Amino acid sequence: MKRILFLFNAHAGRGKIKNSLSDIIELFVNSDYEVTVHSTKGKNDAKETANARGEEFDIIVASGGDGTLNEVINGIMPLEKKPDVGFIPVGTTNDFAMNFNISKINVNAAKSIVLGKPYAYDIGSFNDHYFNYVAAFGLFADVSYATPQAFKNAVGRLAYLIEGAKALTSIQTYHMQFECGDEIIEDDFIFGIITNANSVGGFKTITGHNVTLNDGLFEVMLIKRPSNLLEFSGIMNSLIIGDYTNKNILKFKTDEIKYHSEKLVDWSLDGEFGGSLKRAVITNHKQAVNFLVEESVIEELEAVNDADSNYDDEKILTKIDEDEIINKFKNKVSLDYGIKDDPDEW
Repeated sequence: MKRILFLFNAHAGRGKIKNSLSDIIELFVNSDYEVTVHSTKGKNDAKETANARGEEFDIIVASGGDGTLNEVINGIMPLEKKPDVGFIPVGTTNDFAMNFNISKINVNAAKSIVLGKPYAYDIGSFNDHYFNYVAAFGLFADVSYATPQAFKNAVGRLAYLIEGAKALTSIQTYHMQFECGDEIIEDDFIFGIITNANSVGGFKTITGHNVTLNDGLFEVMLIKRPSNLLEFSGIMNSLIIGDYTNKNILKFKTDEIKYHSEKLVDWSLDGEFGGSLKRAVITNHKQAVNFLVEESVIEELEAVNDADSNYDDEKILTKIDEDEIINKFKNKVSLDYGIKDDPDEW
């Protein structure tokens, strides 16, 4: 008989997992699993429990938000014998669940685990900390961890948009040097994101098109400092429609990237605060963890073409009225690098 360690965060997503606990446990037991249940007691409890007991079990099922799953992955990555992982999402945005089309209905997500097949998924490391799907800095990067949990529970994904809009009033610039193999990239940046995901913050266009989740490569996007609000509106337009030909957007793939900055940079890892650092090494660990996923989803993932060769950018390009954006933000957005108040002087 296989053994499941069921770790759940009772406070995630308004605590809705409590209403499904008995049904989920009954489903696992009726599927011939021996189930051990553990309610997390606070920050890092899921990590410590997964690390201490992970090798005793065939499967660890994590139920909570992306932060709960992040703790579980950090717990099992150092283990020599890693259990398979199942996820029942009950958080606010649940970006990671979108990778595998995991149901928002708790019992259905549990059924997918019972019927699922192992999918070898890439895991990222940020110095000595692991992340499941995203490491980010700059504009919007601190939205998730800076937004109060009660606010997230109340308005869901809208919370991220509201906090992001508020961040426009205090955009910071970071002079950073990135190293990818033999290539050096040095510039002033307002945002950077390193992902292995189809969705971040609930937005599917931001990571790129036809993303492969087990190829050992990150999707990297770095946004350079715009020189005026016209360029800034162009960047926002490009992000919304998924067009990465904008001159201020750098987009590429890599298995490892290093950065150095003269000043501290705040990072977000899987939507949680990842530290303030001047340097880091960010590495992709290819196919490091097996996630239990419905077979039909695995077939779809394996059919994805990594090269984007069939994607036609011209079919989705749209135009946002730049004058409207300028009029809306010119009296509200103050950039730190000397943008003039009068658009006619640009």
